[in-house]
Amino acid sequence: MNHNHTVRKGALSGYDVLMKRLFDISLAQWSLHRALFAGYIQSIDFPIIAKEQFDIQAIEYVNSFFPDRQPKSTFVQQLKTKCNTLGVQSLLIMCDGEGNLGDPDAKKRTKAVENHYKWIDAAVELGCHSIRVNAQSEGTPDEQRKLASDGLRQLTEFGDTKKINVIVENHGGLSSNGAWLASVMKEVDHPRCGTLPDFGNFILDWGTREEYDRYTGVNELMPFAKAVSAKSHEFDTDGNEIHTNYEKMIGIVLDSGYRGWIGIEYEGEKTSEFEGIIRTRDLLRKIRKEREDVS
Repeated sequence: MNHNHTVRKGALSGYDVLMKRLFDISLAQWSLHRALFAGYIQSIDFPIIAKEQFDIQAIEYVNSFFPDRQPKSTFVQQLKTKCNTLGVQSLLIMCDGEGNLGDPDAKKRTKAVENHYKWIDAAVELGCHSIRVNAQSEGTPDEQRKLASDGLRQLTEFGDTKKINVIVENHGGLSSNGAWLASVMKEVDHPRCGTLPDFGNFILDWGTREEYDRYTGVNELMPFAKAVSAKSHEFDTDGNEIHTNYEKMIGIVLDSGYRGWIGIEYEGEKTSEFEGIIRTRDLLRKIRKEREDVS
């Protein structure tokens, strides 16, 4: 089954109108989390910051930055109006803190599923294609697979009624085991349930810092990908990310047949958030241009 998803394209900048791109570049709101938490910038201004500061016309929200962590209709409408005015496309909402979709307690699992409904409704209003969720659970890998698959299936079936995808990111623990998360996708077996492979979130154990091979993991998750997160932290003097070989990783993404958005998610500390976003964007543009020039 091919779970690749061709997402709707938003308004293109002058840089992007020359040709159909191998991929388009979006901006994840988490890239600005320090500035947002500090109050240096406001959530409502995210669309204009993405466009005017970074020349990016597609954005990915994080529910933590909605007022009171709730998708209040007035705020959602304001965001929608700003995006429409600016020609900025809303792609997805990353959802955290709404309970474990793989909770062993059936009632808690159902509650977690229902807690996400409001974010699906907000995604519909904003014109997103997906919400991003987590696959936390407890027990053996097999037990967690069954529990997470059950919760994801319930939520995906609701999302399907609203034409919204439910996608899972490798986000620590078992979800950072690419083979395990791919097995969850196969068990859910629904065209609207997919993955959001993140280049850097392959920490299996935060205590020991044990990592899953990021290239193997992304390769295992790409057959189900409906979005991609280009995680970045630090750069060398040539502008390359020092933890992830972006050329290799983009090759894996494109070789899978994916032609959707790749979202910038800068998390570094040595470079400011604004500079880190620009460096990540420029690296993605450079690799894209090199590949398009030889195609």
